Amino acid sequence: MMNCVIIDDEPLAREGISNYVREVDFLHSVGIGNNPVDLIQLLDQQEVDLVFLDIQMPKMNGIDFLRMARNPPLVILTTAFPSYALEGYELDVVDYLLKPITFNRFLKAIHKARDLHQLLARPSVGEPGPVVVPTDYFFIKCDQKYEKIFFSDILFIQAMQNYVTIFTEKGKFMTLLSMKNMEENLDNRAFKRVHKSYIVATSRIDSIENNEILIRSFRIPVSRNYYSEVIDRIISERLWRK
Repeated sequence: MMNCVIIDDEPLAREGISNYVREVDFLHSVGIGNNPVDLIQLLDQQEVDLVFLDIQMPKMNGIDFLRMARNPPLVILTTAFPSYALEGYELDVVDYLLKPITFNRFLKAIHKARDLHQLLARPSVGEPGPVVVPTDYFFIKCDQKYEKIFFSDILFIQAMQNYVTIFTEKGKFMTLLSMKNMEENLDNRAFKRVHKSYIVATSRIDSIENNEILIRSFRIPVSRNYYSEVIDRIISERLWRK
């Protein structure tokens, strides 16, 4: 269950979103306000997971609130002005709903918020946290959107300075993560580091030739430091001998 609040200075807009929230079994409305000042009070009073935040409001607009807020909940912006879309995404909002909001578009936004909320609830390695049902996918921020990546679709991962590029069945996706982040969150039974700049999905390996792993048309280098481990882990356990 996600606790949400609705912040909008238009009564009809608040009522419309409230009606939509009541139709969704994983959303629970814990407050309604006219402006971000009301939101600040609500955040002090109770736990809030998601905010439906209008942009154009008295006292302070939604964009200004996001710029000043420290560790805000997940935010879905609601507005009648499409010109704010890019600015909103630069502030890491989950989605941007243009009024009048249809129920189908509302559903798409809140399912994205729920998936992201579940992902963020996963504890870091070595830290205690709530028990989370394992999923077969994760999300990364890619350009101005959140991209769903299925573990089973991954071919390999390449590090590029502060970024990684994830090569999948659908194509390649670049995101601001480190190889350490990737290793900590990938199942080490299914993925293997073979180079300081590469992690491969072991089930996707077509062959190993000299110091290279072949996955489809890609040739991935195996560094000297990882070569023996790669052979023992990937080849020796499944090598048929006389």
